[in-house]
Amino acid sequence: MKVLGLDTATSGCSAALWDDGALTVRRSAPMARGQAEVLVPLAQAVLADAGIGFSGIDRIAVTVGPGAFTGLRIALAAARGIAVAQDLPVIGVTTFDAVAHGLPEAERAGRAVLVTVDSRRTEPFLQLFDAALAPLGEPAMLEPAAVPAWLDARLPSGAPLLIAGDGAGPLRPVLDGRPDLSWATGDGVPDAAVVAALGAARPAGLPAEPFYLRPPDVTLPKPRS
Repeated sequence: MKVLGLDTATSGCSAALWDDGALTVRRSAPMARGQAEVLVPLAQAVLADAGIGFSGIDRIAVTVGPGAFTGLRIALAAARGIAVAQDLPVIGVTTFDAVAHGLPEAERAGRAVLVTVDSRRTEPFLQLFDAALAPLGEPAMLEPAAVPAWLDARLPSGAPLLIAGDGAGPLRPVLDGRPDLSWATGDGVPDAAVVAALGAARPAGLPAEPFYLRPPDVTLPKPRS
């Protein structure tokens, strides 16, 4: 199975091809804006490097959020456009899943994982996973000062914890000093290679819709009468 992965959910832009259990080609560019002009050429370059076109892929996987309102819609629109043209399924992957599954196994071994996503507000988006990367409850959006008590209600005292994601910065002042806590290396941005791998493993048929934890900070134009 050949899966094209796309991500523009946060401050990156990446595309990757997953082919029968292995990453074939990956391209990425760090950017918080301008992904609309870059993503499709990036995907075309990935497929050209692999020696195929859009007609040669079996499905598309895309990061659905949470993240930046415009960024989420860029990758989703591109995925849907390609899917309609080629009659392909589109698989949605949350930003939380993409970041958690992209962590090095040695770094997260035996630890619960708290994935934090920058919300462009003071409160990061949060989701807690156990050591096997199964979610521990629903995602949340909390002020940093409320996070220690939120964690204490979900984890045993002193449980090993790894914090990952691009929203981790505001949590350092309130969580540094917590027993057996570590901070993940890397930039915390979702990787299209991980998105593609997760998309290959999941059943087709579920709609890929944007995943928001709060209303978008934009006003859409009113329809003309």
